[in-house]
Amino acid sequence: MQRLRGIGGAWAGYALLALVLVVIMPLALDVFRLNLIGKYLSYAFVAVGLVMLWGYGGVLSLGQGVFFGLGGYVMAMFLKLEASDVKSTAIQSTPGIPDFMDWNQLTALPWWWEPFRHLPVALIGVVVVPALLAFVISVAMFRRRVGGVYFAIITQAVALILSVLIIGQQGYTGGVNGITDLKTLLGWDIRTDSARLILYFVTVALLFGAIALCRWIQKSKLGVLLLAMRDKEDRVRFSGYDVSMFKVFVFCLAAALAAIGGAMFTLQVGFMSPSFVGIVPSIEMVIFAAVGGRMSLVGAVWGTLLVNAGKTYFSESFPDLWLFLMAALFIGVVVAFPDGLAGLYTKYVSRRRRAAEPPTPPKPEALPAKTA
Repeated sequence: MQRLRGIGGAWAGYALLALVLVVIMPLALDVFRLNLIGKYLSYAFVAVGLVMLWGYGGVLSLGQGVFFGLGGYVMAMFLKLEASDVKSTAIQSTPGIPDFMDWNQLTALPWWWEPFRHLPVALIGVVVVPALLAFVISVAMFRRRVGGVYFAIITQAVALILSVLIIGQQGYTGGVNGITDLKTLLGWDIRTDSARLILYFVTVALLFGAIALCRWIQKSKLGVLLLAMRDKEDRVRFSGYDVSMFKVFVFCLAAALAAIGGAMFTLQVGFMSPSFVGIVPSIEMVIFAAVGGRMSLVGAVWGTLLVNAGKTYFSESFPDLWLFLMAALFIGVVVAFPDGLAGLYTKYVSRRRRAAEPPTPPKPEALPAKTA
């Protein structure tokens, strides 16, 4: 009975989230605000991945902006190449290459840009490139049993290194401005209101697909092992399991999810820059999961929406104070609700609902065995 109640509560959470995202928000908001919500939901991919990595795997990464940015840059490379055809760039010194390359006196497209002229390659690259980097980092670290705060610091260092590299290689990456002026996807103008509406629903569909995948993993034997590894890592290792490879898997999974979010962000916003790769955005992404509840997939989405909506509201209404107000929001939520919004729901709503239900009748006692 308790299990059925838990399943019913989980489905109710998914249904409520779907109702809000699919029905209420498209009806209540104009296209501009709905596009903002779509941008927030692209961050939610990172938060969902952090639920698996941090909440279930016990591995805190402060560099998820790296994978979000890589996914966004891969998609931006395809879109920029499509916008840089010979006709559109006829006024450049070297037609047929992105404008920032021409400004930096490059005379040919770098070889590693060439594969991203093709959409299937770009879509595969969105997932494969960040996951491959995550695999290299995690194997190098977890095989040597580097974890805890040391791993978190290393991921911060990776975020700093990548952002500096992107800014420094201006001729190849667009530098501090990033890759901008992205207009079409296979000839489809992504700047129109109808395109933004479609991209919003695509983002919502992919997000629910990511939640379904993570929920399936949680319910599988792998999910049980991740929780056991988080709480009693040595016991899992002594049971014969390769703990390091479990960590590698969940880290790569979180990286792939973050990269999908980055690609959808690029499509909806129309640019990608190193400002989404560094340490500060990576820490903000951890806050999304913390506010929503690091053990709740649905809570991670709500936390992302709450934090970003607060950020937008405070920056518009209190331009001189919004950073302080955001800091107060973060500190207040974490101190008052250490388990996030999901913990608040469990503590007050779920318990009251269970208390209002009639008690389950006790099972009848077994009759004593008949003696001869």
